[in-house]
Amino acid sequence: MQRLSPLDAMFLQQDSPSVPRQIASLAILEPGPQPLDYDRLIHVINERIALVPRYRQVPRAVPGGFGPPVWVDDENFDISLHVRRSALPRPGTTGSLHELVGRLIARRLDLDRPLWELYLIEGLTDGRVALLFKAHQALVDGSETVDLAQVLLEEAAHDRDIPHDDWNPRSEPNAAALVADSVNRNIRHPGEALRIAERNLGRLTRRLPLIGSDAQAPHSVLSAELSRHRKFASLAASLDDFRMVRDAHGGTVNDVILAAITGGIRGWMLTRAEPVTAKTRFRAMVPMSVVADDGLPTSLGSKVRGHLLSLPVGESNPVVRLHQVSYALKDHRETGSAVAANKLADLPGFATSTFHAVGARVASAEENRGHQIVITNVPGPKDPVYMAGDVVSEVYPCIPLSGNRAVAIGVTSYTSKVFFGIVADRDAVPDVDVLAQCIEDALLELVETIDKRRGHAPRGRQRPAKT
Repeated sequence: MQRLSPLDAMFLQQDSPSVPRQIASLAILEPGPQPLDYDRLIHVINERIALVPRYRQVPRAVPGGFGPPVWVDDENFDISLHVRRSALPRPGTTGSLHELVGRLIARRLDLDRPLWELYLIEGLTDGRVALLFKAHQALVDGSETVDLAQVLLEEAAHDRDIPHDDWNPRSEPNAAALVADSVNRNIRHPGEALRIAERNLGRLTRRLPLIGSDAQAPHSVLSAELSRHRKFASLAASLDDFRMVRDAHGGTVNDVILAAITGGIRGWMLTRAEPVTAKTRFRAMVPMSVVADDGLPTSLGSKVRGHLLSLPVGESNPVVRLHQVSYALKDHRETGSAVAANKLADLPGFATSTFHAVGARVASAEENRGHQIVITNVPGPKDPVYMAGDVVSEVYPCIPLSGNRAVAIGVTSYTSKVFFGIVADRDAVPDVDVLAQCIEDALLELVETIDKRRGHAPRGRQRPAKT
């Protein structure tokens, strides 16, 4: 029997109607010679699910709390309870897709079944379909288990030959066996049992003052008591624009992305008539990939650590904002442990969704550091990936909300585009689409600084790619 890690057990404990502990990603597929339908999707998943055995397991609590829950095979596993169909009303607009995604990511997973769902969303314009992958934060850790999208999305359009899997679930241990195994393990490993107890007690004592301070914290446009409802917005921009800004002003593409988000938050606050002064800043948790101490790759080629970044929202000059963000991240790059974006993008398979899941785990595990927003940015493949022969044209991460943080942003660069997925609390941020528009405007503002330096007339407004 394999136990849940203390972090995974914490995610299960903290799962609630207003804070469902699950991460999602949205992929848009272009129609191929044989468009993806529900039966083909079920067939492909049945072929690949053996590559992620935990997707057929459930967590079971140990009676008496003698240890963390354990993973056991689901003897009644039924894939049709996890793979579902939805359809957009005609004409399948971006707005209706966003509305559906917001509802689906707010819906809690059934903790008595394997902790994942996959929605096939039909009815998009031009015959396209979408896939919404959902997984509990206790499920995908990037080491024992990767995200389902990583094993379904492929680098080639043709199908792979996957060995047939004759899966027979192992019988679930009874309560006495669970208790006996936990007690024996605690006796054999008293240090581990003590560390788990100390870690859990430490988390509890650290969170107590945080709960009190959250209740008395001053109002913030990014802070709110979370409701049970979510909204989703997306934005697609040209990767070349980010590269041009980087080449003109220095730093990295990641710096430009974060500067655009910073400028977007500023512009969004101004549309709401929120007070913005030169000192207005927000603390962002930005998980960063680092190499192992020996320089060798670990799970998925890197580790991920939380990095706190102060977003200079009060700075009105877009270039100065960029320089401030770049300077704040300079120390991370100069440690020698930072992983180059091209190395992450060149990893085999579609590891992007797993990295977002790991980044969200890191941010959730470090909630006591007082950040106000989570931003994950993962470079994706430079070449297209496919799902059952259909090319994936767009990919949007959906990062979960927690604490009193009302907005989370995930960013993925893929082929020639940069895709932003913005999750917000529906009650606190009903205008999340305005935030997406303001991020686009902030990027355009940075691009126009290049045109002015070169003596060119500012280019016209560029619209994001439509889903």
